[in-house]
This record gives sequence, C-alpha cells and structure tokens, in this order.
Amino acid sequence: MDAPQILADVSEHVGTITLNRPEAMNALHGDMREVLLAILEGFASDRRVRSVVVTGAGKAFCAGGDIAAMAERQGEEDTSGMDRTLVTVGRVLHQLRGMPQPVVAAVNGAAAGGGMNLALACDMRLGSENTLFAQSFVKIGLVPDWGGFAFLTRLVGTAKAMEIMMLGERIGAEEAHRLGLLNRLLPANGFMDQVREFAGRLAAGPPETLAAIKRGVYLGADASLAEVLAYEHRSQRTAFLSDDAREGIRAFLEKRPPRFGSGGNGG
Repeated sequence: MDAPQILADVSEHVGTITLNRPEAMNALHGDMREVLLAILEGFASDRRVRSVVVTGAGKAFCAGGDIAAMAERQGEEDTSGMDRTLVTVGRVLHQLRGMPQPVVAAVNGAAAGGGMNLALACDMRLGSENTLFAQSFVKIGLVPDWGGFAFLTRLVGTAKAMEIMMLGERIGAEEAHRLGLLNRLLPANGFMDQVREFAGRLAAGPPETLAAIKRGVYLGADASLAEVLAYEHRSQRTAFLSDDAREGIRAFLEKRPPRFGSGGNGG
C-alpha cells in the first residue's frame, strides 16, 4: 500500500502537516490540495490543536505544482482542471488565514512556485541554511498563483516583488531572512526539534487571544486606523472577561506561569 501523500499528526497541542512526496520534492499532485484543505478544516475545529506546523518530508518543503501533469493538460487544450485546482487553492488559502490557530511553515528545504506561496500564506515561517525560495513560475511562462501577488508584495513591497517574480531567481536562506520572508533562521541540525519548540510556545499561549491577534494583524494590514481601533475595542472588551485573561492576571499576581487554554482554541 502506498504511503499517504500528506501526513497529519497531533502531539502536545501542535498539529503537524507533512507533505509526503519526497521523491518529487513534495510537488503537489492529484488530490493533495483537497486533502490539505480537509486536514486544515479538521485542525481548525479540533480543540486539542492550538498551533499548526506545515512542512515537507525529505530535503524539500514543496516544489509547487506537478509540471508533468500541467503538460498533459496543455496537450489536451484543457483549462477546466486548472480552474478546479485554483478554486481549491483559494479555499486552502482562506482556511490558512481564517483558522484561529497560528500556522507556522517549517521551510526545511526548497520552496518553489506554489510551494513558496504556500509557505508565504502561513502566519509565520521558520527556515535553516537549507531553505531556498524561488518564484519559479516565470521560468515556465506562467504567472504566480497560490496568492503570491498578495503575500509576497505585502512582505517585500512592489518593486522587490516584481524583481523576484519577473526574474525567478533563487533566494537563499540569509537573503530570505533579511527580506522578512523568514521569521527566524535556525540551524539545520535539529531543525524540526526547534520548530516543535517554537510551535509549542505558541500552543501554550491563550488560544482565544492568539486567534484575536491573528485576525487583528491581518485586519491591520489592509484596514483604516478607525477600523483597527474599533476592532481593538471590541476584542479587548471580550478578552478582558475571558477565562484566559482571568488566569493570566491571577498568575501574574501570584508570580507563577499561567495555564491557558481551558476555554478551547477560539474556534
């Protein structure tokens, strides 16, 4: 029996999703996008899951779409399959941004094309010296998808996004960190252990508060100051009387670590 192309696991309140086609650099093939969507939807409503990690098996994060499958569709003069794929991709992206838990991309190796933009769609990205990014669409005459026009442009600005997308050059780990594509650059030795430690710290935080912070950050990227202030007002009133805020304030006064999370994950 063939191994699943995507693996899912929950341990110590961290849900881990592993793209599992290492022989193909975890290129997205067949129903992998639909499976990824289903796993994300399941994690979003699972009270055990307080943070999520997305990574790749083997030496790559994700090489993007399966180019051989693209060639077959071109030969058939058919874009209907592509249309269905991009609709599913849109649902995956909305799920990543809308689910209450923080989602961390553990970019363990090459992330190219749609694989790069999948990483950019996550809330945070951790990498090592093995991390490599490329907006490689232009190399095969295609435009970026997987939300790349939005995610990359917001991270690096219009001029740099155009350069990265129009040239399709590889971006090494240090440059990616400098540009803000990576939150942290970790040693390759023990990389996933450090990722799990980072995700565990997030999972130990107050779930409803983290969900509100996630919504607020994305709102703040696009909304007016008036809209942001209104959101802060509503969210702070709700947070103030929550179980987590009561526990946090009580723990502070008692000079002990807080024990968050008794009230669910905010979803």
